[in-house]
Amino acid sequence: QVQLVESGGGLVQAGDSLRLSCAASGRTTSNYAMGWFRQAPGKEREFVAAITWSGARTLYADSVKGRFTISRDNAKNTVYLQISSLKPEDTAVYYCAADQSNYRGSYLSPMSRSYNYWGQGTQVTVSS
Repeated sequence: QVQLVESGGGLVQAGDSLRLSCAASGRTTSNYAMGWFRQAPGKEREFVAAITWSGARTLYADSVKGRFTISRDNAKNTVYLQISSLKPEDTAVYYCAADQSNYRGSYLSPMSRSYNYWGQGTQVTVSS
């Protein structure tokens, strides 16, 4: 079993930056692809970013390209999401997820159904 715990969310102003963290415990996630998703009130959960096990490849939703950066530190079993130039429309609960089926692969999936472990989420609220 893998437990994922997100942190780093909060109330910020438009234009600010945040770094979200996702710490894994139970089993190492260093061999799996990891992803970040978000869900705004009244909306479906949407893909934000993903990263391969080695960190060599990343994938971003078009809406966040250039502002969001996903990274990982396998020694710490932690994945990060650096967010800059925050906008009110970035307000959402941000979830990290692990794709256990993607063992040391180079493919990245933007589909939530590909990920089988999820954290509880961290709220990001951006005021204008």
